[in-house]
Amino acid sequence: MGGFNGSNGFRVLAGRRGHLGARLLEALAGAAERSPDGPQVWAPRVARRLGLPAAAGLGSATFYADLAAPRGRRHVRVCAAAACFAARAGRQLTEVEEALGVAVGGVGRNDVSLQAVRCLGFCYASPGCLDGDTPCVGPTLTEQLAGGLPPTAPVIPARDVTGDPVALAGIVAGEEPWTVWPEAVATGAAQRVLAEVAASGLRGRGGAGFPVAAKWAATGGSPDTVVVANGDEGDPGSYADRLLMEADPARVLEGLALACLACGARRAVVLVRSEYPQALTRMRAAVGQAYAGGHLGGSVHGSEVNLDVEVVEGAGSYVAGEETALIAGLEGGRGCARSRPPYPTRQGLWDAPTVVNNVETLAAVPWIVRRGGNAYACRGTRTETGTKLVCLSERFARPGCYEVELGTPVIHIVTELGGGLREGAELGALQVGGPLGGFLPPDGLDVPLTEADLARHGAALGHAGLVAFDRRVTGREVLRHVWEFAAAESCGACSPCRVGSRRGLEITESGTPSEEYTRLLRVMGQASLCAFGRRVPAAVRSLARAYGDQLREWDR
Repeated sequence: MGGFNGSNGFRVLAGRRGHLGARLLEALAGAAERSPDGPQVWAPRVARRLGLPAAAGLGSATFYADLAAPRGRRHVRVCAAAACFAARAGRQLTEVEEALGVAVGGVGRNDVSLQAVRCLGFCYASPGCLDGDTPCVGPTLTEQLAGGLPPTAPVIPARDVTGDPVALAGIVAGEEPWTVWPEAVATGAAQRVLAEVAASGLRGRGGAGFPVAAKWAATGGSPDTVVVANGDEGDPGSYADRLLMEADPARVLEGLALACLACGARRAVVLVRSEYPQALTRMRAAVGQAYAGGHLGGSVHGSEVNLDVEVVEGAGSYVAGEETALIAGLEGGRGCARSRPPYPTRQGLWDAPTVVNNVETLAAVPWIVRRGGNAYACRGTRTETGTKLVCLSERFARPGCYEVELGTPVIHIVTELGGGLREGAELGALQVGGPLGGFLPPDGLDVPLTEADLARHGAALGHAGLVAFDRRVTGREVLRHVWEFAAAESCGACSPCRVGSRRGLEITESGTPSEEYTRLLRVMGQASLCAFGRRVPAAVRSLARAYGDQLREWDR
């Protein structure tokens, strides 16, 4: 856990220093960009300047990928996640290494550094890179990086198929933001907002699926409550949150403001993953415009409501999107999951009651408050109401972000909306809900898009990213890819996941499953601290079933 930085001692001391968490990570990020040396050199100095022990800086700097990665004057981040892997059958890393003359994780000629990251949100046009903050995307990626072609980043195709978009209301239907909020604060409608969201049946769209109104109510209306908009969309294959933050950031902020009103909160934080630089810029600009328009600040729209919002940049960690790990990161610590109870709604950010909702969840709130919770509850299924943004990867004939009603058959999304696979390719397996969601076989797609129905087929809804693997890649290659992801992104907070993910990769690479592999899956699934480690066994088992005879011996 990183010694002092992973202990309660760091939180206590940092709290005495005025809650230095965000300042510590910002200072570490600045030092990482300026120094050619590793964090062992500059991280202790940064911590001491803030009045913290050297271990506090070193612990965080060696945990987060953005801080730990070697950096040259030109820093390139190449996507190594599922959609880019599927697009190039795993060759994209080697191709970029050859184009730049530098190995992943190193600094090469002309002071160029190369870092492998897991999802940049360009899954619809894979493969993708960020050259600094400039995206280079598509089949001509290497030519763009070499300077032979200009950088290219296609916009995200977005389409509503429900007839009345919720999350995409502003993007595809042109509905203006900040139309609900002024009346809500003027009339003191906190209880009405909470009641409408409760009636809607809205559940968190970040993967956990917890009832939103119940989470809000759990804070007890404490004015010390902090609401966090989780824009750390880490599931490879999903780019819905990037779309919302870039194309309609004000709607996300309005949903966040309504959530704060319902919770009695006076402070909110928007966390944007560092892999989304344009989203970070757009969210910060939207916050500035919201203050200028009187939507945020003191005495909002002449009411007694005071609300301040800040935007914070993440530092590169998949598991730090989990709410307790996210809170640890906002406090400046390593983004490791914490045991519960206490739950964040009682004791979260700096021990204040804290609500964490993902971006898509918040984007639905203005529609629900304006149209009414019952109108939302009439959509989707009886037990899982409403709509969901579904992202289709580059392998589809019509990739993009689609708003559908929950309960829509996956086969309809794949064949009718996505148009099947491009160039008539044959589907090998469909990944649903990210690398820890699960896999469906080509003949097993007639499943309603709900958490319950997918779970019965060994998959999970997650962020609802759909990544298609065609027959160019084998089941063994995909299996190794999943274990590589698990080993790279485990936060290391608990032994079952830390050791199990690395040993799982070793066994997979050895070529022969064993009784040890069976025990490993059982221990990870039962004893891991958070959903990351607990979901790995289910994901690899569903993958083995999806590929049938190719991976029969791995179905344990």
